[in-house]
Amino acid sequence: MGHCRDLPIYDIESKLVDAFRDHPRLILTAPTGSGKSTQVPQILLDHDATGGGLMVLQPRRLAARMLASRVARERDGRLGDEVGYQVRLERAVSAATRITYVTEGILLRRLSSDPILQGVGGLVFDEFHERHLYGDVSLARALQLQRSTRPDLKIVVMSATLDVGALAGFLDPCAQLHSEGRTFPVEIEYARKRIDPTKTPVWDAASATCEQALQDGAAGNILIFMPGAYEIRRTLEGLRRGKHTRALTAMALHGELPSAEQDAAVAASPDRRIVVATNVAETSITIEGVETVIDCGLARVPDFDPHRGINTLAVQKISRASADQRTGRAGRTAPGRCYRLWTEKEQRERPVQEIPEIQRLDLSEIFLMLAADEFTAIDDFPWLDPPRPEAMTRAQTLLADLGAVDPATGNATALGKRMAAFPLHPRYARMLLAGEQFDCVHEAASVAALTQGRNILIRNPGVEAMKRRESEFRDQDVSDWITLFDAYSYAKRHRFSVGPCSDLGIHAQSARQVEPLSDSFLRMAKVQGLAVNEFPAGDEAVRKCILVGFVDQLARRLNRGSLRCEVVHGRRGDLVRESVVRNSDLVVAAEIDEIEGKKRERNVLLQRVSAVEEKWLDELFPGEVTKTNEVKFDQTGKRVVSVRRRKFRGLVLDQRPGGDPSPDRAAELLAEGVLDGRFTLKMWDHGIDQWIHRMNLLHRACPDLGFPAFTGEDRRFLVTQVCHGAFSAKDIRDRPIRPVLKGWLEPGMSELLETVAPERLQLPGGRRSRITYSENGTPEISARIQDLYDVKAPLTIAYGRIRLRIQILAPNQRPVQVTEDPAGFWRDTYPSVKKELQKKYPKHEWR
Repeated sequence: MGHCRDLPIYDIESKLVDAFRDHPRLILTAPTGSGKSTQVPQILLDHDATGGGLMVLQPRRLAARMLASRVARERDGRLGDEVGYQVRLERAVSAATRITYVTEGILLRRLSSDPILQGVGGLVFDEFHERHLYGDVSLARALQLQRSTRPDLKIVVMSATLDVGALAGFLDPCAQLHSEGRTFPVEIEYARKRIDPTKTPVWDAASATCEQALQDGAAGNILIFMPGAYEIRRTLEGLRRGKHTRALTAMALHGELPSAEQDAAVAASPDRRIVVATNVAETSITIEGVETVIDCGLARVPDFDPHRGINTLAVQKISRASADQRTGRAGRTAPGRCYRLWTEKEQRERPVQEIPEIQRLDLSEIFLMLAADEFTAIDDFPWLDPPRPEAMTRAQTLLADLGAVDPATGNATALGKRMAAFPLHPRYARMLLAGEQFDCVHEAASVAALTQGRNILIRNPGVEAMKRRESEFRDQDVSDWITLFDAYSYAKRHRFSVGPCSDLGIHAQSARQVEPLSDSFLRMAKVQGLAVNEFPAGDEAVRKCILVGFVDQLARRLNRGSLRCEVVHGRRGDLVRESVVRNSDLVVAAEIDEIEGKKRERNVLLQRVSAVEEKWLDELFPGEVTKTNEVKFDQTGKRVVSVRRRKFRGLVLDQRPGGDPSPDRAAELLAEGVLDGRFTLKMWDHGIDQWIHRMNLLHRACPDLGFPAFTGEDRRFLVTQVCHGAFSAKDIRDRPIRPVLKGWLEPGMSELLETVAPERLQLPGGRRSRITYSENGTPEISARIQDLYDVKAPLTIAYGRIRLRIQILAPNQRPVQVTEDPAGFWRDTYPSVKKELQKKYPKHEWR
């Protein structure tokens, strides 16, 4: 077949080779269709620039295989010889392979078994703009390797659209190259009004648009973008009904198709055709002769599902950057047209680019791989964009719950290293390993598959459907999963036909998707050497598997008359009313939903529930059921009680009275209640606080007298002393305080306190005025003008070391001045005060 030397990438061939040879890292930007995915690896290999083999990382399995196949044909070789590929559970490589197209996760797993990437001279990260989780982490790991034991390793990052600035800073120092490419203009046509998907499904809108485009004279091949295999199938059905569309060959292109059908969709052909594809056709893979693109604006992308605690594929609106990529597919060989099935207003509302997966996905699988790899550590990992702290905490907590990492060190346990070998979410790896232990690998794979998609049982299907379920399904009350298994088996027996499934309230399409997923999990189990059971396993074994996979969602019902549950890690929720599990105090939920209710409160619902026997916790998690004898304050009885508790990871399994609490602990708890204001000591009055302030004042002002400081801890200790011997709030309410407080001082110091920092001060006029002390402020007295006529010098206490602040009052007890300088008052203020007040209060003495 030979190289495609007419592709734009060859315009910079020599610059590319020089940059690769002279720099450890290279960023290459080139438009869609420039040939970078297929030609760059060949250019580097033909110029002997690599010093070893090349690994070309692709975001998708389909792209990795198809690109490898194309390059092998261009080099007149067989796939698996000079050019090969490796994806999950599938590979075509040999000792002679020099260019290997791989998915991004393959590199991480290769680094675990081969930390120096022996025989690899260069790594090419293609379509990096998609910012997949594994792409980010793989690039960071490659950078670590290059800067440590493999300085000779070359790294190339390629994309059509890329934030070069941020990446260049991350890879600095690095070379940068750009290929202009050769594209034709593409005219974009938007929907005139918003398409309501509830009235016009996206496949109907696409097939109708295609029919109209052909009627209007659309040229060349047509590429229609759909989010997934189901939508593609429905689109193809619609195309077969159109007058103009049925005259063209319509083909599907997605990752679930057999390889032959994938190859046929992209193979060159003299006949016009319509290819209906997922976003795999957005980048990397080129379909020749496309001049018309119909874009539904949706894609099935990975997203974190907090209800199930896993990453799932969700249909979402694509970004403007992805829409531009799809549009560009129509302008490779001639001017084209792109029909966008959304309005211009909706286009402006779309995000500019997708959020990097590292900032929105569950990280537990990645963290487990890194923990199992002794070459790196999470805390020191060089993130291009750091994950959100709460996502990191969530992943680390889950891995500790599953027994995959040591919570103290973060290092992978022996179990964790076995789990890391599975290219699976850690929950399912843990379940499959437990499946081997309990001889139920087949059922564990089915559970994993059933948790991936939407619930196959329709909620509230109606009275008749529920009656049919009762007659078809097993009568049991220990696990919702048995009901799900029965529903899936029923749907499978009826070949997932919509009619029979609807009769029992089963979602036929969701049930259909379970089988290939289950088969995929079983293949992974076999690759890891697990023995798959030939005969059906018992319900208990399956329930144990579910427990180990979702142990972080173990819950205990508060009482049989309520659906309220306590969940590990201090959470609470309600068992859904539809659950068949009614007679078990201990349950595990495979799904936790948070639903916003009235007044914006959050309702937490536990779904897909199985009953758990407490003895399983000792069996499966030895040493983690702890027994304590706790003393606590019982709010209901308003007294301190002793409680014996059994706990599992903070979840109380059982509690009962534990005898009389110790007096010391009872005093501490009662003191805490006093200090935080839950109840009071009636005899702790203003005088007690004043006594403490006086003592602290002398501690500061007269250290030579030896008065101790009274701190917050001293206050706690004093209150605890007062409470000693009591067990209820009522017992301490009338307890005396002053005798305990006076015992704080050595003999004779109480009398000295009264002398040096008295409660009251004798004034020249004969009155005794109360001194008000504060924690850190100046002591203060209040007195009428007439009581202060003979006070000319400052008033003091503490042997004259502390001046008192005087609040001087008029006859009506209202202050006229606050001062520490009486002489200044008489000189500067009193004349005007006397003039104003003498007429109002003539009976008072005015000097």
